[in-house]
Amino acid sequence: MNATELQAKHQAGMTYTDYLATGNDDQQKNWTTIYDRIQLTDAQRQLIEGFTRKINIIGVSGIWCGDCVQQGPLIARIAEASPAIDLRWLDRDAHIDLQNQLQINAGNRVPVLVFCAEDYELVGWFGDRTLTRYRAIAQRSFGPSCPMPGAPVPEDELTATMQDWLDEFERVHLLLRLSSRLRQIHGD
Repeated sequence: MNATELQAKHQAGMTYTDYLATGNDDQQKNWTTIYDRIQLTDAQRQLIEGFTRKINIIGVSGIWCGDCVQQGPLIARIAEASPAIDLRWLDRDAHIDLQNQLQINAGNRVPVLVFCAEDYELVGWFGDRTLTRYRAIAQRSFGPSCPMPGAPVPEDELTATMQDWLDEFERVHLLLRLSSRLRQIHGD
């Protein structure tokens, strides 16, 4: 993925609101329910508001995907907290050329975020589930019982997953902030 290709994908992406509107009523309700349940803490908001380097992000997702429903709204909350973050959403199946480059364990998994610098140089990508999500799923899957599909997400899992995503956003920002190339460009 070169910067020109990433810029084109980013520009083809949708805002969170526009992306959400591509779903049917039930899908929109599922995303909105999680979005309404989670907020950044004051400390998290201050951290994100302090970002000084622009981060262009491509969110590869499926409006129908359960993991996307449980994580996409958290990602949106983080992105909304800083004008330095420009998050655009792409449907995985409509952009299979990009998805094929982001396969995880030989599979098309979502959500995956592609983090780019201000000039669309690739910084890295992260997905499909955070460590908290994997731990929770493993505990339910390997434990005495498994929840029914569509079971509510416990509050502590949402909070910890939010922190996992926030940590990745912070890692990317610090990488950009400490980048010799960008420090030379910005004179800092």
